[in-house]
Amino acid sequence: MKNITIIGSGTMGNGIAHCFAQNQFNVLLIDLFEDQLKKAITTINKNLDRQVAKEFISNQQKKEILDRIQTTTVLEESLKEADLIIEAASENISIKEDLFKKIDALAPAHCILASNTSSISITKLGSFTKRPEKVIGMHFMNPVPMMRLIEVIQGFKTDDDTLNQILSVSKKLDKTPLLSQDYPGFVANRILLPMINEAIETLFQGVAGVQEIDQIMKLGMGHPMGPLQLADFIGLDVCLSVLNVLHDGFGNPKYAPCPLLVNMVQGGNFGVKSRVGFYDYRIDMKKPAVASQFL
Repeated sequence: MKNITIIGSGTMGNGIAHCFAQNQFNVLLIDLFEDQLKKAITTINKNLDRQVAKEFISNQQKKEILDRIQTTTVLEESLKEADLIIEAASENISIKEDLFKKIDALAPAHCILASNTSSISITKLGSFTKRPEKVIGMHFMNPVPMMRLIEVIQGFKTDDDTLNQILSVSKKLDKTPLLSQDYPGFVANRILLPMINEAIETLFQGVAGVQEIDQIMKLGMGHPMGPLQLADFIGLDVCLSVLNVLHDGFGNPKYAPCPLLVNMVQGGNFGVKSRVGFYDYRIDMKKPAVASQFL
């Protein structure tokens, strides 16, 4: 496994590209828009500069890493040499269905098809292809270059050869792959998102304010980041999407998204990506942007 294709050049996609290129893999980064690809390379370049400044890598190594990353906006004719394709597109089942049908038709027979999804069924994604045994989940954590975990999700039809190849390649990235079976939210988000949702519910009910909730979890529970700030960092739209997957998948009301989260997403407040979420990122102090709702 040497040639890695990544579809989607956003925060996760460019981070995944960075990690593979830094570990001697040839990377092809694909996106619909040239501007997005240029933005991705700029981000990778800045992150590499930080590594150079900290003396983790040399300037020569930085150049070699960037040289291993190619970009294109053309899906057709660009997958012929791929050994592993990682889909890192939006957390939307319709978009992923379309992508998996296309890449299945274009990729060579030996190629493994992986998804960076944080909640969508790998078994379902595999059903969109003629090679479900070669479909697997590789859920990287954000920020990808720094976080050691890869949550590896084995679909119902994912075979052992595919699983073993992905466990092996994950270790070559100096990551720790940990296996999850294919059930809603897998492990990370099945535990994390209900906690975040409960923090939002605590705010919604007026028990405490944004900063108080986050500081209590940081100082009292040892969390490096409070749950509301973390939700902003993940993206409130993504949080809502994962909670909906959990709620639909298990049919349990404990996973129902808090109405405040629903309203914020409908109003376009997604967190860091929109510059406003539970905090206001348009100002230096990142002051709370949401007041508690006293019921």
